[in-house]
Amino acid sequence: MNHNGELGDFLRSRRARLHPEDAGAAFGGGARRVPGLRREEVAHLAGVSTDYYARLEQGRHPHVSETVLEAVARALRLDDTERGYLFELARPRTPGRRRPVRAPRVRQPIHQMLEALNDVSPAVVVNHRSDVLGANHLARALITDFDALPHRDRNLARYVLLHPAARDLFQDWDRVAQTFVASLRLAAGRHPDDRLLNELVGELSVKVPEFATWWAGHRVDQCAHGTRRLVHPVVGELTLSYETLALPADPDQSIVLYTAEPGSASAETLRLLASWTTPASAPEAAPSQAPSNG
Repeated sequence: MNHNGELGDFLRSRRARLHPEDAGAAFGGGARRVPGLRREEVAHLAGVSTDYYARLEQGRHPHVSETVLEAVARALRLDDTERGYLFELARPRTPGRRRPVRAPRVRQPIHQMLEALNDVSPAVVVNHRSDVLGANHLARALITDFDALPHRDRNLARYVLLHPAARDLFQDWDRVAQTFVASLRLAAGRHPDDRLLNELVGELSVKVPEFATWWAGHRVDQCAHGTRRLVHPVVGELTLSYETLALPADPDQSIVLYTAEPGSASAETLRLLASWTTPASAPEAAPSQAPSNG
């Protein structure tokens, strides 16, 4: 990942989405050849020279102070996630020795937590690449049986973007898919030398027609919380909230919990799905209904 190029592309994309009135400034003069603010306008708002800001966009400023980055973030009205991403891209990178990729392990207490939630909440453990490191029975029944997939395919982003069943499962597939692309974009800024992440991005850029456009939009998202509207092949429609909780003892792992509003139709539907989650309780008369690839 070329951080200098990524930094320039990111700044230009954030500059293009702003208009002078959005930035709280009334810059006069003339027709605009490009959408959004001009370089000199961003430089003015950030309190730096136009030449300085131009060199920043061109990746020709290897050492940028936090004060300047804060000023640029304010000028471009970046949110907290975008601000953090800007700082990651602007951080000087020193070539280092590539470490071997080690298979991440989920601690046994986390597995126990997943199973304790099995009758209440679908739950998965993921890393920065959206690799699924663990999932309870209810999550596998809701989304897909990740344990049955080859190791390289046990990835939420890959499943959502590549698996045909995902387009049927998620009612608003475009929005969900774009959120995962934004999450991968954020991860790429934080882990530019992650070989597996770069391979995943390359694979998606080739196989998903919409991916290149979404990636070029430079949207970044932590996927910290939100809503998912699903149509499950067995139990039907559900609207679930999700929360992503970091595991402090395991820095690159988070647990994603899905919940339904108490007393809602989705809560009842989720309880129905949960009643079929444990293999011993699955209906014997209709094995074809046991959700495996939903």
